[in-house]
Amino acid sequence: MDYKDYEDIDVQESQNLGFDFKGFLFKALNLWKLVLLCIGAALIVAYFINVRKQNIYRLDSLITVNNDQNPFFTANTSISFNWGGVSGKVGSILTEIKTRTHNELVVDSLEYYKQYLVEGKYNLIDIYRDAPIEVITDKSKPQALGIPFGIKIIDNSSYELFCEFENDKVQGQFYDTKDRISINVELGEFKKVFKFDEIVNLPFFNGKVSLRPIVDIPNNKIFFVRYLNFDSVVDRYKNDINIEPFSNDASSVLRLSLIGKNKSKIVDYLNATSAILSRTELERKNLYATNTIKFIDSSLRSVNNDLKAVTDEMNEFRKVNKVFNVEQEISQKSEQLKGYDKEKLVEESKLNYLNNLEKYLRNKNDYTNIAAPSSVGIDEVNILSSVSKIIALSIERKNLEYSTKEGSILFDELDRRIDTEKSVLLEAIDVTKQTIGIQLNTISRKIANLESELIGLPKDQQEFLKIQRKLDISREAYDIYQEKRGEAAIVKAANVSDINVIDEAKDIGNAPIGPKKSLNYMMALMIGFFTPMFLIFIIYLLDSTIHGSDEIMKMSKIPILGLIGKYRYKNNLVAYEKPKSAVAESFRAIRSSLQFIFKNNPSVHRANTLMVTSSVSGEGKTFTSINIATVYALSGKKTILLGLDLRKPKIFDDFDITNEKGVVNYLIGDSELTEIVTNTHIENLDLITSGPIPPNPSELLMGKRLKELIFTLKDQYDIIILDTPPLGLVTDALELTQYADATIFMVRLDYTKKGMLQLVNAKYRTGELKNISFVLNFYKHKSNHNYGYGYGYGYGYGYGYGVYGNTYHERDNQSFIKKAKNFLRRL
Repeated sequence: MDYKDYEDIDVQESQNLGFDFKGFLFKALNLWKLVLLCIGAALIVAYFINVRKQNIYRLDSLITVNNDQNPFFTANTSISFNWGGVSGKVGSILTEIKTRTHNELVVDSLEYYKQYLVEGKYNLIDIYRDAPIEVITDKSKPQALGIPFGIKIIDNSSYELFCEFENDKVQGQFYDTKDRISINVELGEFKKVFKFDEIVNLPFFNGKVSLRPIVDIPNNKIFFVRYLNFDSVVDRYKNDINIEPFSNDASSVLRLSLIGKNKSKIVDYLNATSAILSRTELERKNLYATNTIKFIDSSLRSVNNDLKAVTDEMNEFRKVNKVFNVEQEISQKSEQLKGYDKEKLVEESKLNYLNNLEKYLRNKNDYTNIAAPSSVGIDEVNILSSVSKIIALSIERKNLEYSTKEGSILFDELDRRIDTEKSVLLEAIDVTKQTIGIQLNTISRKIANLESELIGLPKDQQEFLKIQRKLDISREAYDIYQEKRGEAAIVKAANVSDINVIDEAKDIGNAPIGPKKSLNYMMALMIGFFTPMFLIFIIYLLDSTIHGSDEIMKMSKIPILGLIGKYRYKNNLVAYEKPKSAVAESFRAIRSSLQFIFKNNPSVHRANTLMVTSSVSGEGKTFTSINIATVYALSGKKTILLGLDLRKPKIFDDFDITNEKGVVNYLIGDSELTEIVTNTHIENLDLITSGPIPPNPSELLMGKRLKELIFTLKDQYDIIILDTPPLGLVTDALELTQYADATIFMVRLDYTKKGMLQLVNAKYRTGELKNISFVLNFYKHKSNHNYGYGYGYGYGYGYGYGVYGNTYHERDNQSFIKKAKNFLRRL
C-alpha cells in the first residue's frame, strides 16, 4: 500500500468523523429526563411570573382636529388667523402629544407622582381613587422618593404613619420646582400617630392626610402612599401614550390610547390629555389677540395719563382765566384742527408701531409676542400676512424643540423660512413708513396753515384752543384704543378650540390585554426545551469518547469480536463463580468467535496465543484476560494466563497469590519456568504473574528469554493469554504482537477516546497489529444508545477499574464540569 492509499484512507476516516445528527438525536433521547426536568422547571418559573404579574389594560379616546374660523374675523379685525389648515394642525398635535412639556402638565395636574397602594398577595397594588384617604402634598417641601409610607386607620379621627429606613439618607423632591435633594433620616422603623387633616412636617413627608367622604371607614386597615420621581413618571407616560389617525379616510380624527395596570388612571390620563391639549391649542389660537390686548392696554395707560394731565391743565386754565368758550367761526377752525390732529395721531401711532416692530424683529429671536398691526389701524396686506406667517412659523419651531434635537435640518428649514418672511416684512415696513411720513408732512402743513389764521386771537383764547384740542385728541385716542381693545376681546372670547373630544375615555369593562400568560408558557416551553438541547449539543460536540458500536464501525475497519455488559461483582472471576450470568455467556461467545480466527490463521505450534490490550488503563484488559482464560480452561483447554504488564501488575489479586516471583524473575535468569508457574484453583488454568517491577521493562520484553518462554509454553499449553500493558501509553505491547496469533483491543464505552482508534487504525494499516479485533466493554443494550449494533446484554460488571486506571494516570480531584458531565451520563 503506497502513500496515496494511506492518504485516501485518512480522508475517508475524517469524513466518517463528521457530525452525526442521528447520534445527536439518540443522545438527546437518552437524556430525556434532563429535558423533561428543564421544561418542568421553566413552566414553574413561568407560572410564578404569571401569578405575580398584574393585568394590563388598554383604553382609548377619540378627538377631532377642526379648522373653526372665528365668526368675528374680518379684514379689519384680523386678530385671528389660520395656522396652516387642518393637516398642519394634525401634525402639530401628533408631535405635541409626545412632548415632555405636555405630559408634564398632565402628570402635574393629576399628581400621578403620588401612588395609593395596598398589600397584595405578591406585591403592592395601585388602587388610585379607591383609597379611602387623600394625601394633600405640600409641594414647597421635599417628599422622600420610592419609599412606601404606611397609613393605618385607627378610627375616624386618627391614623398611624409608619415606614422603615435602611439607609440614613434618601432622595427627596420638591414638586413645585421639581428639584431633588438628599434627605437625612433616622435608621430603622418610624411610627407616629396623627390626626386627620393635621399638618405633618417630617424630613421625609410634608402634607396632611384626609378621609374621603365614604360610608364605611375600614379601621385598622393599612394603606401605603409612595412618591415617585416626577421626571421618571413623565418619561414613562410620554413613551406609553400613543396617538394615531383613526382611519385613512378621516385623517382629522385621532385616536389616543394608553396602556396601564389601573383602568381609572388610564381614563383620567387620556381625558386630562384631551382637556389640556384643547386648552393649550385655544391659548395658542388666542395668542395673537392676547398679545394685541397687552399692547393696547399698555397704550391705554399712556393715553389715560395724558388725558388726565390735559384735563387738569384745562381745569386750571379755566379757573385762572375765566375762559369757557370762543366764537363760532374760531370754533369751526378749531374743529378742523382737531380733525387734522386726530389724523396725525393715527399716523403717528402707526409709525410708532412700525418702529417698535422693526426694532423687535432686529433684536429678538422669539417672534410669538407680536401684536396685531390692525390694532393701530395698519391694514397693509403684506404686513398683515407676513406677521401672521412669522408667528405661525415661530410657534411651529417652539413645538419642534420638544421632539427634535438641536442642530436638526428641520430647524434650518424653519429658520430659513422665518428669515425670508422677516426680510419681506422689514421691506414692507420701510415702504409703509415712507408713506406714513409723507402723510404726516401733509397733515403738519395743513395744521400750520390753520394755526396761522388763529394767530390774531387773544393769547388766552389761543391757549384755551390749544388745551381744548389736546383734550379732545386725548379723548379720541382713548376711545380708539378702547374700541380696538373691545374688538380684540370679542375676537378672543369668540375663539373656540380646534380640538374637540368625540369619544371620551371610559371604563366599560375592558378585558385585559396582558400579561400574555399563554405566551409566557410557550416561551417557557421553548426555553425549557431548547436550553438543554443546546447544552446536549455542546456536550455532544465536545464529547470525544466512544458510546456505541456504530461509532466504532464508522471510524475503523477492524471488526467487533464481542460485547461485554456491566456487572457488579466482588472480583474478576465472574465466568468461574457466576457461570450462568450474561457476562459469562458473552465471554463464551468471544471464545467461539476466536476459534474462527485461529482456524483461519493456524499456528505451527500446539498452542494459540491471544494478546489482550487497550489504549489506556481502566478499559478492562485484566478482567477480559482472566475471564477468557477461565472459559477456555473450563472447556477443557490447557490454558495459561501470562501477566506481561510489568509496570503495573494486577492479575494476582483475584487468585489470592503473591507477586513475589513471576515473568521478571525468569527474564533476568533468577528463576526457572517451573518456579514461576502457579496452578490456580480453576481446573486447566495456570498463571504466571509479572513479578517485581523492573527498572527496564521494555528491554526485558525485547530480550531472547521472553521468546524462549513463549515457545516453551506453546509446546505445553493449548491456549496462551497475554495480559499486556496499554497500547496507547507505552510501547511494550507492540513488542509482544510478534508472539500473538490474535489480538483483542478493549474498548470501554463512555470511557475510551475516539482518537485512540486512529492510533490502532494506523498500526493496523502498517501491519504492526495483525488479526486484531475489538471487544466492547461496559456495553448497554438500549435502542436510543446504540442504534447501529443490535446485539448486547443488559448486565455487566463494575469492579476494580477505578483503582487500576489510577496506575497509569494520576487522577486529580474532578472539576465541577466533569462531575456535571458524569451526572448527565447517569440520567
